[in-house]
Amino acid sequence: MPFPTTSSTHPSPLTLKAHTSWTDAWQRALTAAPEAFRDDRVLNLWNDAWHPDGHPLPATSPVDGTPVAGAPRLDAATAHAAVRAAADRHRAWRHVPLPERRARVAATLDALAHHRDLLSLLLVREIGKPWRLATADVDRAIDGVRWYTENIDRMLDGRAPLDGPVSNIASWNYPMSVLVHAMLVQALAGNAVIAKTPTDGGVACLTLACALAAREGVPVTLVSGSGGELSRALVRAPEIGCVSFVGGRDTGAAVATAVADLGKRHILEQEGLNTWGVWNYSDWDTLSAVIPTLFDYGKQRCTAYPRFVVQRTLFDEFLAAYLPAVRSLRVGHPLAVERPDDPYPDLDFGPVINAAKAKDLHDQVAEAIDRGAVPLHRGSHDPARFLPGQDTSAYVQPVTLLNPPPSSPLHHAEPFGPVDTIVLVDTEAELLAAMNASNGALVATLSTDDPSVHERLAPQIRAFKTGHNRPRSRGDRDELFGGFGHSWRGAFIGGDLLVRAVTQGPAGERLPGNFPDHHLMP
Repeated sequence: MPFPTTSSTHPSPLTLKAHTSWTDAWQRALTAAPEAFRDDRVLNLWNDAWHPDGHPLPATSPVDGTPVAGAPRLDAATAHAAVRAAADRHRAWRHVPLPERRARVAATLDALAHHRDLLSLLLVREIGKPWRLATADVDRAIDGVRWYTENIDRMLDGRAPLDGPVSNIASWNYPMSVLVHAMLVQALAGNAVIAKTPTDGGVACLTLACALAAREGVPVTLVSGSGGELSRALVRAPEIGCVSFVGGRDTGAAVATAVADLGKRHILEQEGLNTWGVWNYSDWDTLSAVIPTLFDYGKQRCTAYPRFVVQRTLFDEFLAAYLPAVRSLRVGHPLAVERPDDPYPDLDFGPVINAAKAKDLHDQVAEAIDRGAVPLHRGSHDPARFLPGQDTSAYVQPVTLLNPPPSSPLHHAEPFGPVDTIVLVDTEAELLAAMNASNGALVATLSTDDPSVHERLAPQIRAFKTGHNRPRSRGDRDELFGGFGHSWRGAFIGGDLLVRAVTQGPAGERLPGNFPDHHLMP
């Protein structure tokens, strides 16, 4: 059956929540940081000034197709100039005493907290996060960096900033809790920081966050452009001291080759097919309760679980727990309410990042079914969760397929959307092979009643973190984070290791991580 891509013409009782239109959000951003926004476009930040350079891309909100500010793409020559200016700033910043750096970062956090609701609204509008998840993204960035300001003295003992600025290239899905968080910790550690705005969304949110940091004297550079054109500056430039990358394997492989050739410090987080195995298991109520949480933000996150590997003899019981949970998912317009002053709707997810991604997911599902996958669940579009007549081309209802064929991308790659696949196995060897389908992942989980089975099988699952009956997350403080195989290259991060990854230690120090030699790198 075809997937609906436009909303029903039936009347809906919903209306837009008060003061949440793109016009409202944009005017608030203009008022909050007039230096960073001009008319209907955002500016690039480099050499301690905001520049109206670059060619803005057309962009629309995935929420309802409303035109929004697009990324102002720079050319390679301007990007090189921005990197050289950042290197000059780095040479001065690395000598700023830690108490002053900490005070400036702390002032930035206070400013971010003051504008928390605006930053969250921009995330809803630009990348389609429901309000609950958008505010969590902002709060995790603020709370996470505060923890580093309180612990940085111990972490920097015997360490020094890098010889050049840190270049950050990140995906669009967590602009605050991943990208801004990393940038502020890098700056706290004594480095100037450079970031490229993700092409697919989040440019206004990032621009506002960087404007608030720049006001406090934090050495931030924010530029936009295509990865292909800017990579020579942001990855290969000799001034760059470290490259931090979060994104897909194709682009990540090119970055990994470049940094390996140049011997640059690097942190490269790439996609992997995270899997959830079910073997000799009976606690179905617990599994059923966790299934909806796995669909947060439509599984558009690096630690999502899009693949279940299930013991064939348990398949009927697994489905009895899984299907009601998936049918309970709430998908809709993240700003549509019954009355303008009502609270934000409580949704599991809204749109995917754009209409092109929605079409790609629909096409992958259709192709997999044509080649033999069995559709177990396909969610239906509920007009009551949308505004009358709105564009819903970026919305994808949850889909579950059984046994995607090996020829399908859904068999071996992460869909990065609300599409689950289930593979049935009969032996432990088949279980492990299916859970390791993508040659490396960030997280995995094995649900089994017997702890000794988990203890025996978990080391053979090629994921950096493997949970027992519960999901694993990225984590930033109490434990390190990385990946196996093609899902990670370079220094591991988290807590002390995040600071160690962007600082120099004693002579001969070797960092723990997934480097080309699969162990250590000086």
